[in-house]
Amino acid sequence: SPENGLLSHLLECEIVLYNITEDAKQIEEAMWAASALHKEIETFTKRKLFILISTIMTWGKSKPADPENLEIPLNDEDFRRRKSHPSFTDYINAEKQIARLGKTNKKKFLTYIVASGHPYGAEEGLFHYFFKMCWLCETPAIPVFGDGNNIIPTIHIRDLAGVLQNVAEHKTDIHYVLAVDTSMHTLEELVKCISKNIGPGKIEKIPKENAFLSKELTQMQLDMLFVDLRMEPFYVKENFNMKWVAEAGLIENIAQVIMEYKQTRGLMPLKVYIHGPPGSGKSTIAKELCKHYKLHYVSLNDVVSEKIAYLEQIVAKEADKVKEKTEEGEGEGDEDNEQEEEENIEEAKEFLDAIKENMEQNKGRLDDEYLVKIMKEKLMSMPCRNQGYVLDGFPDTYEQAVDLFKEEEEEEEEARGKMPKFNQIIIPEFIFSLTAPDEFLKDRIINLPESKVAGTRYTEGQFLQNLRRFRKLNTDDITVLNYFDELEIHPQFIDIAVYEDSENSLTVPKIIKEIGEPRNYGLTDEEKEALERQAAEERLVKEAQEKAEQEHQEAKEREERMARWEEWNKQQEEVKKQEQELLEAQSLPLRHYLMKNVMPTLMRGINESCRIRPDDPVDFLAEYIFKNSPDI
Repeated sequence: SPENGLLSHLLECEIVLYNITEDAKQIEEAMWAASALHKEIETFTKRKLFILISTIMTWGKSKPADPENLEIPLNDEDFRRRKSHPSFTDYINAEKQIARLGKTNKKKFLTYIVASGHPYGAEEGLFHYFFKMCWLCETPAIPVFGDGNNIIPTIHIRDLAGVLQNVAEHKTDIHYVLAVDTSMHTLEELVKCISKNIGPGKIEKIPKENAFLSKELTQMQLDMLFVDLRMEPFYVKENFNMKWVAEAGLIENIAQVIMEYKQTRGLMPLKVYIHGPPGSGKSTIAKELCKHYKLHYVSLNDVVSEKIAYLEQIVAKEADKVKEKTEEGEGEGDEDNEQEEEENIEEAKEFLDAIKENMEQNKGRLDDEYLVKIMKEKLMSMPCRNQGYVLDGFPDTYEQAVDLFKEEEEEEEEARGKMPKFNQIIIPEFIFSLTAPDEFLKDRIINLPESKVAGTRYTEGQFLQNLRRFRKLNTDDITVLNYFDELEIHPQFIDIAVYEDSENSLTVPKIIKEIGEPRNYGLTDEEKEALERQAAEERLVKEAQEKAEQEHQEAKEREERMARWEEWNKQQEEVKKQEQELLEAQSLPLRHYLMKNVMPTLMRGINESCRIRPDDPVDFLAEYIFKNSPDI
């Protein structure tokens, strides 16, 4: 049986670990495994260790260590008076049963309970809900359920592994160990930190009741989020030789935790730069790549327009606020936030004025100083840092590239030893340079429909001017691509003229093959439903087409059969007619012979037979013919 097979494997092990924190179904199996091993104690040649990884939720309703001083945390020594959260009764029962089994014969069978704080790191466990929401950047603020003041005991997953290793190695006298880090962060502090470092930077407090509407959080996970416990790893700190990964907790190690999260879940940003002359299809290809990989399309004109609109919106909001304050009078508020907001508004006004003034001086164009600043801000935005981007044609020059991607002083944390030459956060990973001769590009633009060309930079004069500028900026010796070559991010050249493909349907798959698989969460439920719906619609259309084709084919075959039948009938009638005519033609001499030599005598004999009415008319007729035949 499966149980006997499992038991035989367990008996081969000196140390058995059972984790019941991720799946409640493991509780029953863990209790069975400990009991089954306990029954086999007499057969043990070496002492065995059974370590149960449980959860601090078995302390969920415990009273404070000191009711008069709520700041004093609980520790390992308080385990006897722990009281479980109502939803985790099975967990505490498992802890107690397995602890009892380890007391009967400690020389042969030891059991340990390790109560783990909520693990983070790698895939992020319970906190993945917030990491995912922040990484996607689809909401302006991340929810904090309730007031967010509850303290959540946590531990990095590798620190939990360290505790387990120490328990196994030391075989300590204490058989109940609290595995938590030294942090005592509240739910609000944790969510705010995650939001600030990988998300929109804002949080929104919503009623606890709303949390139960979430499809992505189970009841068990919600109970874990609402726990409120002050705990310290007293025994671990005093007795274990721990090389902590994140002793101070998630907030103090957020940069490392975010990197682990992205690497473990395959969410590293995908950053692509598309370079090429006007008319080469850069924008079309860039947008197709964004659609395939769920990246952010970054083009100079769009980003500048977006920035100006954003600044104007901030200034307009300030004007509305001033008007409201004037009408309603000054109200009380958060002075620090108001001061920070006023400073941001003032900066927005100054930058907007500087942009407009510069555009007036340059006939609607902006100096590189402003272009680089705006583009860098876009690339440093959290969506681009999380998912990645496809840069469409900018930077144009070596100098722009240096300014755009150079390391800033405030980004020194990215450095490791020697200061890098570039900003590792925003530097492209893939460079694709589209190439084509001028004549090919001119022909492609000439063959574009007038509706696509009108009002764009592809009018004949504008296109030729842009093409000349591009060739001037990209010679054999001078090109923006030299910058990436120096950083050993070597461009891949694609000759689009080889494909003779105006829609770039061959170029895009080639680039996708070079880049590889997407780095995201895959299709959302809505996208899956849309694809299934589309597939169903396509299947129905195909079935309808096949049915119509079949009916058409059957009708066609029926018509052909009828036509062949009618043709056959016509042929048969013709054959009969011809046979009749032939028969008649062949019978004329015979008929003539009969009428001349036979019929006269025969008719007289018949008439005579009718007159006399002999008893045997046939014999009479034969005798008459014999007597009256002219030849006899």
